[in-house]
Amino acid sequence: MKIAVTRPQADGERTATHLRARGHEVLLAPLMRVEPIAVDLGRGFAGVIITSANAPVAIVDHPARATLLRLPVYAVGRRSADAARDASFADITTAGGDVRDLVRLVAERKADAKGPLLYLAGEDRAADLIAELAAHGVACEMRVVYRAVATPFPSALATALKAGELDAVLHFSKRSADNYLSGAREAGVSEQALVPRQLCLSAQVAAPLKQARAARVAVAHRPDEAALIDLVG
Repeated sequence: MKIAVTRPQADGERTATHLRARGHEVLLAPLMRVEPIAVDLGRGFAGVIITSANAPVAIVDHPARATLLRLPVYAVGRRSADAARDASFADITTAGGDVRDLVRLVAERKADAKGPLLYLAGEDRAADLIAELAAHGVACEMRVVYRAVATPFPSALATALKAGELDAVLHFSKRSADNYLSGAREAGVSEQALVPRQLCLSAQVAAPLKQARAARVAVAHRPDEAALIDLVG
């Protein structure tokens, strides 16, 4: 199969490696790029929570990084845990892959005993992690340390859609799905963009594609990269 991967370049390259190992041809077509946001990360935290591999990368040059590296990290899944490890965090505990698992893990560990936790977040978030933790009596403060910025619709993607060359498009966020649809409209390939299978990380990601009447939309049974790739076959 020929598959378009629309996530930011670095993440897309990793996904492409997995797909190529399964014998697929991949078109890397980033519709967003990730950039850090300057923010005061304060002090006095008992631990760090991350729900994305982008968070540890976003603070790599932050002056508070050395202090944060000494804290325990609670990561939503394997990929975010690997990113924390690559960023030199040492004490890392990994949840099962979604926010509910993460909340359950943190609540069980009573991680707020010595102070609040610090949630290193992105500008766009699917869940209200702070409220969910508060419901379990866990104090947590959020700092937005990165954002995803839309990029122009890749000409190679428009060309492939016009030629009917794509069998599937992978969507990892609702915003990238929105960018896919709006970019296709601007490139004059709206109808062609809906023809390939639209493989989505979650129901939320799939929503704009279904609203656009894409005929073949599938949602991963679990909101992680491995489950999404399994949809490809």
